Parts: sequence; C-alpha cells; structure tokens
Amino acid sequence: MKTIRITGIFLTLVALLQTACTNNFDELNIDPNRPQEITPGVMLGQLQYRIVNASVSAGRSFTHELMQVDAPRASTSGGGLHRYVVNPGAGVWSNFYTNITDIEDIYAIADRLKENNYKAIALVYKSWAYSILTDLYGDIPYSQAIKATEGVFNPAFDKQKDIYVQLLKDLETANGLFDDTKALTYGGDLVYNANALSGGKNVGIQKWKKFANSLRLRLLLRISKRDGEINVREQINAILADPIKYPVFAANADEAIFRYPGTFPYFNPYFNARTLDWRDGTYFTEFFVNKMNADNDPRRAIWMNPVTVNGASVYQGIQSGYPTSLEYVVGRNSSYTDLLKTLPQLGVMMPYAELEFIKAELALKGYNTGKTPKAHYEAGIRASMTQWGATLPAGYLEQKGVAYNDKAASEKQLEQIMLQKYYAYFFVDYQSWFEKRRTGYPVLPRGSGIPAENKFPSRVPYPTYLQSLNPENLATAVAAIGGDRSDVKAWWEQ
Repeated sequence: MKTIRITGIFLTLVALLQTACTNNFDELNIDPNRPQEITPGVMLGQLQYRIVNASVSAGRSFTHELMQVDAPRASTSGGGLHRYVVNPGAGVWSNFYTNITDIEDIYAIADRLKENNYKAIALVYKSWAYSILTDLYGDIPYSQAIKATEGVFNPAFDKQKDIYVQLLKDLETANGLFDDTKALTYGGDLVYNANALSGGKNVGIQKWKKFANSLRLRLLLRISKRDGEINVREQINAILADPIKYPVFAANADEAIFRYPGTFPYFNPYFNARTLDWRDGTYFTEFFVNKMNADNDPRRAIWMNPVTVNGASVYQGIQSGYPTSLEYVVGRNSSYTDLLKTLPQLGVMMPYAELEFIKAELALKGYNTGKTPKAHYEAGIRASMTQWGATLPAGYLEQKGVAYNDKAASEKQLEQIMLQKYYAYFFVDYQSWFEKRRTGYPVLPRGSGIPAENKFPSRVPYPTYLQSLNPENLATAVAAIGGDRSDVKAWWEQ
C-alpha cells in the first residue's frame, strides 16, 4: 500500500507541475526585448543607420579619390579612381536596393496603420536613395523593383527621366503628408527625433518637411538643363515663392545628418578602423590641401593631421593621378584625423550649407531667393564651418581667394560658388562628383600618370552579376543609354 500511495502522490505532483508549466506558457516565454509586432518605428532607426553607413562609406572610398580629396599612398597597377578607372559597382547597388526593400515595407505598414508621417519619411528616403542610384548608373530598375513577392524577379530598367519625374512627385506628396501636430506613434526616428510633441508641435516633423523640400531643390537643380522636358523652373519658383507651404533648411539645426550616438550598435562606421586602413594608406591631395592652406581654413584641424616638415608643423598633400612609379613614404603627408572616426556628425545626407549654395546659384541665375548670390555664398561657408565645429576666423570671408566677386562674369561667380560647395560636400556620398558632371566645377588638375585615353567618368558601369541574374533587361538598358561604359553621360548631363 505504501508503494501505491507514494506512486499516486508522485503522479499527482507531476500532473500539478505540468499544469503549472502550461498555464501562462505564452506569457512566460515572451522576450521583453523583442517587439511583438513589426511597426514602422521598429524598422526606422535600423534603416537610418544602415543606409547612411552605405552613403558615408561611398563618400570616403569612391568620391574622395575620384574628386581629388585624397589619393592612395601607392598605386602601381595603373588603375584606380584617381586615374579615372571606374570598375563595375556592386556595393552601393546591393546595399541601397536592400535598404529600399525596408523603405517600401515601412511605407506599406504605415499605410495600413494610417500613419502618414511614417509614409512621408519613407518617401523622402526612397527619393534620396533612388536619386543616388540613378545618378550613379543612369537607367535602373524602379517601377518594377522590390516586387519579388509579386513574382517580378527580373525587373525592367526605367528611364532616368521617368524616375526623376516620380521622385519629384513623391517629395511633393511627402510635403503634403507631414503633420506636425502628431508625434511618431511608434517612435524610432534617430535623425530628427520626431518621436514626441513639444508645445503641441512636432519640431522633428517640421525638419523632415524641410529636408523633403531641400532635397527637391537639389534634384531640380540637377536636371535644370532639361527644363522644358520637365517643368523645372516652375517647380523651383513654386518652392521659393511659398516658404510656408514648402519650407526648406533655414539653419544648421535643420540639416539632414544621422548623428551617431556612439552606443551599441549605432557606432560611426569607422569606429574600429585600423590605422593602416584609415590613414596610413591614403593621403589628402595637393589640390584639396593647398586651397585650405591658402585660406587658413579652420576645418583642416578637424579633417586632417599635420606633419612636420623642416621642423614646422604643416598640412601637406600628395599628387592625384600620379605615375605608377611613384610611391609616397608612410607618415610624410596629411591624412584623416582619428577624431573623424568617432565624430557624431559624420552621417551627412544633406547639409544646410548645400542648400545655401543651391540658393546662391539660383540667385545668380535670376531666381528670386530673397537674397543676393553673395549673401547665400557666405551663409554656405558659415554653415559648413558650424556643421564641422570650426570657428570662422575674423576677416575670413573678406580675404583674397574667399571673398565673393559679384563683379565677375556669371560663369566665374558660378565657379566660385561650386568650389566652396565642393568643400562643403566632405563625406557627402557622391554629390561633389554629380555636381562636377553638371557644372564642370571644380576644375581638377589632370595627373601626369592618367593615360590619355582615360576620360573623366560620368557613370559607374552596372554590376557584372546582372549579366546572369537579369540579362535581357540589362541588355535593353545598356543599348538605351549608349553602352555600359563610364564615359556615357546621363540624361540630365547631356
């Protein structure tokens, strides 16, 4: 009987334990650190971090070498961007299309939840990302892109003109969707912190709206040669004439910068870069450094390391496009400061300085911006100094080489505006290259080691893997643009 009694008690305990383990099982197994549903806020911050990392990396690895900001210490193969050799580009293509998938998901989820502010932010990111892609390659998948769930695995390539028409429409739509009386319900914004109201208004949403319209001015100016095919002048005038309906950047506090918080996992992408990769293999160029030296530009101390020459501490650069026989000694020329590796404001998408230089050019061309080209030019320089934490020296704007010459011919004034815009584009993806293609400025010296047949590039060839993944549509696109070469000009550049 004892055995039966003990066995019965044991079975009862097991039954009780099983009941205890299964009751509230779902609640006990909920991970409090994991979201229970996908919301726009869950995706937004991660998207912002990933996509700006891709653009910042492109600025350093591609644009800076091509546009003579820096050059490799040694380059013996005869290739290199500084010699105008542009290889098929897969990195930004893969990165951006991956992130555009998330952008489309944010928009779709926000639409289902009737969250217009998230929809508008998604449209801004979509326009920003696609504008970079089409300005890099020309015709690209757009209307049929990101539709694998609908069975579209081989998307057609859209014409650049058609893409621009839609990007401009999307930015105008975003402008109308933004509502500064509402907070972002699910949070997540790491750019403007539009997650809460202050005094009944969402200042972050107001800044997003300014970004949308400032970006629209960038794109309209980019295609200004095509006015008539697209109503460029009409759209620019509409934005300039109604700053209430179409607000744009008005101060450094408005600029579109992902400021790295320096906490896991949102570190500056160069946080752990080895010294060899960060600065020992790359130096600033003579073209970039000499102008800053002549102007006593205070941004030098933030951007570049000084070196000792004949007992003096100086900023010194190297040639770009040099012969293959030349190799520079480690540590003898200025390279990137370690400060930049942890600098929060390195994640630049569109600086306020750019908007002022856009207005300077528009004012020069007769648009009513409310100020003179000179006033906008000087405001752009001041804004760039503020952005990088530099103090503008007394008399800086009046010195030779910086002082704006409003008596010069229009073309000379444009050249002066574009040279300062070039410096303001430090670490801003591909924009200084796009703008040189549009205007011809700045005028870059041609290195003696650049083969005569190498032309300054106008595009990046398509990724080679498309030849196997999407061959028919790729062939159609290549034929339409006139060949998959780096010297083929984009629609707006022709």
